[in-house]
Amino acid sequence: MKKHRHRILGAVLFVLYLVLLTYFLFFAEEMGRSPDARAEYSYNLTLFKEIRRFLLYRNILGWRAVFLNIFGNVLAFMPFGFFLPVIWVRTRHWYITVLLSFAMSLLVETMQLVGKVGSFDVDDLLLNTIGGFAGYIIFILARGVWERYSGTNRK
Repeated sequence: MKKHRHRILGAVLFVLYLVLLTYFLFFAEEMGRSPDARAEYSYNLTLFKEIRRFLLYRNILGWRAVFLNIFGNVLAFMPFGFFLPVIWVRTRHWYITVLLSFAMSLLVETMQLVGKVGSFDVDDLLLNTIGGFAGYIIFILARGVWERYSGTNRK
């Protein structure tokens, strides 16, 4: 019964996360998502190009831009990797969660390209997938702590 409640709570939090992610990626003006910014297609197909640019020109671009671009992409997908195995037992294999994190990131990047909101960036695919994997690692650690101190077994 407790596991069922945990899954329901996880599903509610996962849906809330997806709503917030959608808002920040497609509508938040503070993230540069104003109607004026939708003028043209923008994309990067060279791995590490934007990461390198943000690191090399961090003093010119500012630390906020560096943090949002590099760490923001990782942090944005950590809840995806954390909540997915909570609500769907099949994703408790790390490679499935990583694959689904990549697929979700590819969907988001493609929607940004087609909708002319933000840009399609292979660096974002990498960073988002790393974030999904990091969220999965946190799930595994949290589950281990939970099982150790609550006396429950896996699954």
